[in-house]
Formats: sequence, C-alpha cells, structure tokens
Amino acid sequence: MAGSTTDGRVLRGEETRRAVLRRAVEIASVEGLDALSIGRLATDLGLSKSGVFAGFGSKEELQLATVRAARRIFADAVVTPVADTPPGLARARALCESWLAYSRARVFPGGCFFFEVNAEFDARPGAVRDALAACAREWHGLVQDALAEARAAGSLRPDTDPADLAFTLIAVLELANSQAVLYDEATPYDRAGRTLLRLLRAEAADPSDPALG
Repeated sequence: MAGSTTDGRVLRGEETRRAVLRRAVEIASVEGLDALSIGRLATDLGLSKSGVFAGFGSKEELQLATVRAARRIFADAVVTPVADTPPGLARARALCESWLAYSRARVFPGGCFFFEVNAEFDARPGAVRDALAACAREWHGLVQDALAEARAAGSLRPDTDPADLAFTLIAVLELANSQAVLYDEATPYDRAGRTLLRLLRAEAADPSDPALG
C-alpha cells in the first residue's frame, strides 16, 4: 500500500515537472530564461509555489532544466526526422531544411529557443551559458560532420572546409529565424532555402548532384 502511494506521488511529481518545463520553454523562447520564476510558473499552471520549487530548488536549476527540455524538443523536431537520410551531402541539406521547418512551424512560440536565449547568456559566464554552448556545439557538430562525410565521399570539393561551410549555413538559418520572427512573415525562410542550395552547389564536386536537386 505504501509502495502504491509512493509511486503515485512520484508519477504526479513527474507530470508536474513536465508541465512546468513545457510552460518554461514557451516563456523562455519569447522572453528569455531570466523571465522564468517559480511564482510565475505556479500561477500560470495553477500549482503551488512549494510544489514547483520542490521540483527544481533554485532559479538556475530551473533554467538548466529548461535548456535540457528545449534540447530534447529541438532534437525531436530537427534531428530525428532526418535520421534515416543517407550520410553526406543529402544529410547536410536535410538537417538545414529540417531546421528551417522547425523555426517556420513555431515549435517554440518565439521561433528558435536557442537563438533567443543564447543572446541573453552569451556574455554571462556560468552553468547556464556552458549548457547553451554545449547545445550549440552539438548542433554545429552535426552539420559539420555531415559536410565532412560529404567531402570524404567526394561530393564536396577537396578544398572545402566543413567547419567554415557549417558556420555559413547556420548563420543563414539563424538570420532567417530572426527576420521571420521580427517581420512576422515567411519570406526569410524561402530566401534562406534558396541561399542554402546556392552555397552547397558552390562547394559541390558536381553542382548537379541529385542530393541538391
């Protein structure tokens, strides 16, 4: 009987934590991580402050948990859908297009969660910035690795620098997100899609490669 009671409490605690984090990523994607507070989340969700506090313990832990939750959502929206794409040029293009689709669909209300909060914490040393930097490096690494595989397979020119090309592609994605949110229009996504293809064709060993069709 005691075990059932304990299990029920654990399940309710997990459900509460998930609900809090869903709301937290929504708020942070629009207003930033500093906008998060135990009191606000409790009010928004009709929970007690003590109940929310018990799940996190501090504002920094709440922010870190929110970053981790956003990373999982990002991976499900951007990376998982292209997991079966053949490695190389096709995967690099698919990752970029999946990112544009994620921003366009407003998986996070404020556009890309990480674009919003990176600007908030990029000059503020600490655990939150470290967590955000790790997420950014992970994403850059995925794109760079796909490009490196493409070069190794002969799909990109031998003198292509995968790190430089990944940097450029991601810069295009982030500008598209920024302008689309600011202007409240989809045109930047269309422009970014065309630009990504031009950049990849410029580095391709064969500009007519089917992966760029």
